[in-house]
Amino acid sequence: MTVADWSIKNFPSTTDHFFPITYSTLAPQALVDRILSRYAVGEVTNCVFWMRGLSDIYLVETHDNRYVLRVSHAHWRSRAEIEFELELLTFLHKNYIPVARPLTTKDGQLAIEIPALEGKRYASLFTHAAGQIAVGDLNKLQAQRLGETLAKLHNTAQDFQCHAARPHLTINYLLDDSLRDLSPFFNEAARAYTYEAIAQIKEQICDLPQEFPLWSVCWGDPHSGNVHFTENNDITLFDFDQCGYGWRSFDIAKFLQVTLQAGISPSVRKAFLHGYQSIQPLEDIELKCMQPLMQAAQIWSWAISVKSAIVHNHSKLDASYFHQRLEHFKMLRSPDWKPF
Repeated sequence: MTVADWSIKNFPSTTDHFFPITYSTLAPQALVDRILSRYAVGEVTNCVFWMRGLSDIYLVETHDNRYVLRVSHAHWRSRAEIEFELELLTFLHKNYIPVARPLTTKDGQLAIEIPALEGKRYASLFTHAAGQIAVGDLNKLQAQRLGETLAKLHNTAQDFQCHAARPHLTINYLLDDSLRDLSPFFNEAARAYTYEAIAQIKEQICDLPQEFPLWSVCWGDPHSGNVHFTENNDITLFDFDQCGYGWRSFDIAKFLQVTLQAGISPSVRKAFLHGYQSIQPLEDIELKCMQPLMQAAQIWSWAISVKSAIVHNHSKLDASYFHQRLEHFKMLRSPDWKPF
């Protein structure tokens, strides 16, 4: 299944009549008429623009169910990367990993190409994750459950095969590409510090092998904001648009980095790691590399945030924004600091 080719003739030709743009918000009713009508979900009773993140999210309701419609941004991810994600989620769902899965259109497509004014965008309809984000962030039981589920995901994903180009969360991508995006905003001292730090990270993880089971398909963004829990603590994972092949320990490091930045207690981080290792014990080299991988996660997520802000909210990219994140990065590098 591939992304549907939808000719631009389905839309009026407006390129010559409007000022060039970098981002547009697609009208909910147009999405109902032109996109959601291609899914066998019944009559849509409500469609609202819900939030703007790395993609635009719309909440969709029919008489019987709720769904989430995601419309990609033209500047974020290629068609092949989106295909990879959607096929991965379909595979995980079929193998009993609790994820919000993409639905296929009536003609069997996982996504629909939209020729927006700023460029090609891709719409995908997902099942709505039961439950809600943990109130007050994860408790220890929920963190353990998330760790267990992530370990099962890594084990299951080793059998995943995809025809699309494989995104890889290599250290060059995570660090070198990110530094290229961040560097224009740094002063000379910050730039020199970050260059030195990245060289040290590379040296610290140079012996981490890129082979199974240590190298698997990663979620890329495991944290409490991308998980729903029911009252019975049934779990559903979502938001896989940073997924790709990488070290499974990087997924753990990303969780630790996010929870630390959010001020979550060490006991929650310990519960998460305990849950993971109860299913899939980590090797010594993975634990040894956890701190530099957390630093890599910080740099990568920082660069993603900056690229998004350039398009949507350049005003936040002031001196205090970069000062706070650089100080947090320095804390992650401290030899006295431990994640647990």
